Amino acid sequence: MNVLSIKDLGKIGRDEPLFSGVSFGLNSGEKAALIGRNGCGKSTLLACIAGTLTAEDGTIVTAKECGISFLPQNPGYNPEDTIRNHIFKSESSKLSVIRRYDEVCRSLASNPEPKLASQLQGQLDTLFEEMTRRDLWNYESQIKQILTTLGITALDSTMGSLSGGMVKKVALAQVLIDDTGLLLLDEPTNQLDIQSIAWLEEYLRTTERAVLMVTHDRYFLDNVCSSIYELARKRIKLYTGNYSQYLEKKETEAEIEANTEKHIESVLRTEREWLMRGPQARGTKARARVDAIHRMINREKFAADKGFTFEVAGRRLGGTILELEKIEKSWSRPDGSKQTVLKDFSYTFRKGERLGIFGGNGTGKSTLLNILTGTLEPDSGKLKTGINTVFGYYQQNPRLQMAGEGGHVPTVLEYIQEAAEVITLNNGKTLSAARLLEQFGFEGRIQYSATTNLSGGEMKRLYLVRLLMGNPNFLVLDEPTNDFDIFTLSILESFLEGYSGCLVVVSHDRCFMDKTVDTLLILDGQGGVSGFVGTCSEYIEFLKQEERKSNTTKSTPEQKAASLQNADKAPAASDNTPSSAPGKAASTSSRRRTFKEQREYQDLEEQIMMAEDRKTELETLLSGGETDFSKLGALTEEYNKLTAGLEQAYTRWEELAELQDY
Repeated sequence: MNVLSIKDLGKIGRDEPLFSGVSFGLNSGEKAALIGRNGCGKSTLLACIAGTLTAEDGTIVTAKECGISFLPQNPGYNPEDTIRNHIFKSESSKLSVIRRYDEVCRSLASNPEPKLASQLQGQLDTLFEEMTRRDLWNYESQIKQILTTLGITALDSTMGSLSGGMVKKVALAQVLIDDTGLLLLDEPTNQLDIQSIAWLEEYLRTTERAVLMVTHDRYFLDNVCSSIYELARKRIKLYTGNYSQYLEKKETEAEIEANTEKHIESVLRTEREWLMRGPQARGTKARARVDAIHRMINREKFAADKGFTFEVAGRRLGGTILELEKIEKSWSRPDGSKQTVLKDFSYTFRKGERLGIFGGNGTGKSTLLNILTGTLEPDSGKLKTGINTVFGYYQQNPRLQMAGEGGHVPTVLEYIQEAAEVITLNNGKTLSAARLLEQFGFEGRIQYSATTNLSGGEMKRLYLVRLLMGNPNFLVLDEPTNDFDIFTLSILESFLEGYSGCLVVVSHDRCFMDKTVDTLLILDGQGGVSGFVGTCSEYIEFLKQEERKSNTTKSTPEQKAASLQNADKAPAASDNTPSSAPGKAASTSSRRRTFKEQREYQDLEEQIMMAEDRKTELETLLSGGETDFSKLGALTEEYNKLTAGLEQAYTRWEELAELQDY
């Protein structure tokens, strides 16, 4: 059944149309995504469909009694409403019954006087019968599951007391709970932790409701959507299939359009020569030919997406990069109690470190980043930062200082040139600030516009460009994917792929994490930090395997007994690592390396390679006819020590190699 039909929709932006002639439809149960560059009108189109904005042209028709639930990027709310009131504001008859049942239950729980209690009990009995008759108990159970999964428990808290992230979660819960047939979701994964995103992905994939979403999460698009609508050049185009299939079709389409463009240009060369000869266009055929030539000249020319990659000649890192010793940090909760987010945490950063910080909301990920960069002091412990270490810190909600001396507001280009006018690339060439701005979508006149005229997303994109122009050798990125389109993300990922400095990332985007980091630090929210060598997707799969093992163990008493027996035989896990982790290669060993052993194993490989190189150099020197016996003695002594050290290193390396990968 068709639940949404849009025909010739048009909307005017600031100076020109955002989009026009937009026509498409959605069927019941269909899962579709709306993608496009920042500023192309995706959020505006969703708002027009939801009825919160009015389009200048076209029609929007929804199926009778279908209903629309809309999650905007920045949800509105009454700060005095409780979470419960906000969630149950819907006019749905089902939610109305559940809301009244919940209210009566809470009234009875407050021990009212006997006469009122008798009246409430009568209402409760009537509502109980209606809940049973309409089969609403399962619906209520689903509501509780949604709220629990999203971490929404204190339903009597006011909306005004919530953080921005929790407001978005409550708004998401509201649209998921609502009894409607069409979901419109604008960046639903923002502010969610990775495990909540995985749950939401499965929920949307299996729901019978139709879904139209805007998101930059490519795994989410791949796993949920069967249709991709691209908004570009003020038009909309349908690509059937998921995001990966969309990319394949776009590549083929680009080749065809490029070849077509070459053919047209070839024809035009001949036709222009004909025009230059000045033919008498008196006949109908001649006039038609002239008209056809002008149509070709004035056609909308194909513009391929710019492919852009760059690697900078980074600053040199010293021997000491960043060392943390016994770091502790706690926060005071509103009730006066303490929440410990870091306890006795020590870590030494190595060159080329690529760490992802993993944990649920509120576990202290941003706190850890602030401590690493010196933005926040720990309660106790020591930090030692190398003299050559230069941080580039992309904060989740940066305070952008745009006004200069005398209140002067810089232009976009001036703001970047304050950091640097040129950046040196790995190949020795330089890239100007203006050129780098173009690659990040700031083209033409916008470079000379005041920074205060930019949208929030454009501000953050500009902030990223300025950060990279500073050429840091230790990048710290806190949720960099929240406000970027897929095009900007691909440029950033390409840059990070060739980045030789240290990298620490907090992100809920699994695809971005998989492409940029190879080791995770997992925060448990109670001060503990453990390690995992592998990608974000591998860790999520590991958690799923552990959950399946746990569920299997719970199934029978015999399995429980066997599990306990095996646990007694297994070696104890390290205090700062998960009890087990998936290996990348099978081994006959009875246990896996701990996180500390895995780092030692990797360090030994590097040390052995360097020692072998030096051993070869010494052998060449010793056999080179040297006659200075003092030099020969020193070389021989170094050779003997190096050989003995290598034997010890190989012995330890073999011990660790026999263990399963961490």
